[in-house]
Amino acid sequence: MQPLAKIVYVALLKNFNAIMMEALIDFVQKEFLKKNDFPKFSSGDTITVFYQIREGEKVRTQFFKGVVIQIKGKGESKTFTIRKMSGTIGVERIFPLNLPTIEKIEVNKQGKVRRSRIYYFKNLRGKKARIKEVVK
Repeated sequence: MQPLAKIVYVALLKNFNAIMMEALIDFVQKEFLKKNDFPKFSSGDTITVFYQIREGEKVRTQFFKGVVIQIKGKGESKTFTIRKMSGTIGVERIFPLNLPTIEKIEVNKQGKVRRSRIYYFKNLRGKKARIKEVVK
């Protein structure tokens, strides 16, 4: 086999393996992951996530209320990041959308932001940290 043909063959083989692996992952996600029905939300929205916490034999429900900073991923492996202020300290939490311990998600306010990932929100304090609410 000539060197150029060998390079093309190896490149095609690697690309084929990547495509097959992606198709296999999609198949497993569609077949085996539990699909949750949550309301639509986007960056800038204030939401409350109710999720279960296991402590030994006990199971309790806890909530995390904050502003959605980003939504990442696609399909079944989508995640979202929520930021809240606990006193003067900012706390962020990343939730997978199909996490089985999430009981429900409530959209408290719909915010109007221009970007899909609002990292600049971390540096804002006081009145500047307000997000305009969408009027329905």
